[in-house]
Amino acid sequence: MRMHRGSSNGARAPRPGPETLPLSASSATISVEIEVARAGAGGPQRIQLARGTLVRELLHRLGHAPEGSAVLIDGVSVPLDTPLDADVRLTVVPTFSGG
Repeated sequence: MRMHRGSSNGARAPRPGPETLPLSASSATISVEIEVARAGAGGPQRIQLARGTLVRELLHRLGHAPEGSAVLIDGVSVPLDTPLDADVRLTVVPTFSGG
């Protein structure tokens, strides 16, 4: 019997063993606490996000205009394209209002 290239009936390479991850392997999600610095905004809220979500994406998800918001981590403003890689508490400061 002749086999062509790519045939699944030929000799196979040995299958690799199961992968073992260290106990410190990172979770795929992070917990983010968000507080909006605005009168009547209510208390802080906590959501679960995929690790690496950008601050800009988080603001969209919350219904805030990213270009109209400043985001602070520990009192320091962060760029909108900052990826969130660990549990964190954010303060969102709306920078414009209607009227």
